Amino acid sequence: MRFFFIAIISLLLSGFASAQMNKIDFVEYDLDNGLHVILHQDASTPIVTVSIMYHVGSKNEKPDKTGFAHFFEHLLFEGSENIERGEYDSYIEKAGGTLNANTSYDRTYYFEILPSNQLELGLWLESERLLHAKVENKGIETQREVVKEERRQRIDNQPYGSILEETMKRLFTKHPYKWPIIGYMEHLNAAEEMDYKNFYSDFYVPNNAVLSIAGDLDIEQTKVWVEKYFGSIPRGTKEIYRPNVIEPEMTGEVRDTVYDNIQLPAVIQAYRIPAQGTPDFYAVDMLSTLLSRGGSSRLNKTIVEDQQKALTVGSFPLALEDYSVNLAFAITNMGIDPSEVESSIDAEIKKAQEELMSDEEFQKLRNQMENDFVSSNSRVAGIAESLANYHMYFGDANLINTELDRYLAVTKEDIREAARKYLRPDRRVVLYYLPKQNNTP
Repeated sequence: MRFFFIAIISLLLSGFASAQMNKIDFVEYDLDNGLHVILHQDASTPIVTVSIMYHVGSKNEKPDKTGFAHFFEHLLFEGSENIERGEYDSYIEKAGGTLNANTSYDRTYYFEILPSNQLELGLWLESERLLHAKVENKGIETQREVVKEERRQRIDNQPYGSILEETMKRLFTKHPYKWPIIGYMEHLNAAEEMDYKNFYSDFYVPNNAVLSIAGDLDIEQTKVWVEKYFGSIPRGTKEIYRPNVIEPEMTGEVRDTVYDNIQLPAVIQAYRIPAQGTPDFYAVDMLSTLLSRGGSSRLNKTIVEDQQKALTVGSFPLALEDYSVNLAFAITNMGIDPSEVESSIDAEIKKAQEELMSDEEFQKLRNQMENDFVSSNSRVAGIAESLANYHMYFGDANLINTELDRYLAVTKEDIREAARKYLRPDRRVVLYYLPKQNNTP
């Protein structure tokens, strides 16, 4: 059960990358059509990552047409004018590579990891996805059923699978972060071919994308190929829709109960925190690491090991472009009332609000942040994604080399102040997940 829940949290966090402390050299430039290109050369292994990130996520959707960004993550593997349906994967597999994609609230990301002598193949495939994708009923109906089944398996019928959806729709009342990335089933059923064609023409344009390539490549040759495959793709002519929605401040705690197909109750606490990249975000991120990273973290040591009230407990920030979220969670041990676990989590948060951590604990925390940076970009796939993220969100790909300094600038006092300012009982959502009974709706 513990590992099952951790796997869910890992899925929720997929696609969010960090930087690292070692110097990473790269070249970046724009094509005439607005496509931003970032190239990083690393000849240590004969592989290359070809990736393209589109600045479109679930927040760019209309309230009555949710799930489109994630739907395209599936649809754009259906082929193109020059790639037969179902052949996209086979090109990569025959070349000895792998491929995948992921969608968040803020962006959609596609990538291939290939032997370096197959770089040109990866560029051709991604250019086909951008210029000639098949957005037509046959593929739409195929992927509609795939996505609906994914929703059933990962959210509707997965124990604890609806946690993020149930939390976000209470934490946000105006901002489009309130609806799920995968969308609502009724919108998946109702969407028509023209809806998808419009979404594709609006957002899948070179001036809304970052092409990030990292690995064993020749910079000048790669520039030639990038121009060959992407240079003639027309620039988008419409203004890219970016929601400009101000979410009202919470004026009190929102508390609710969700009945789920589970055996052990769960407690969820969610707080709205500043957007990624802001000074206070770094402080809250470090606070979450202090509370829940590793077996010796405060929450685990106190609530799981000493008090034995919970099977698992944790806290993590969901880094987002407009507002971020800090989510604390716990699955109770058998026979333990959720209110007992909630009180124990509250006690640890209060301790962080009232007391400065020791020098030893603070140094351990700083070491953890540095280690995270090293690990996240230990492979060229991580570097490619980080470079794209930093340019897309902040207009500064070099944050891959400098963002760690922002974390290391955070003081013990900053962390205590962030705990006081943002982890407030009167500005949070608290959910109890309880097992369904025979008469539970």
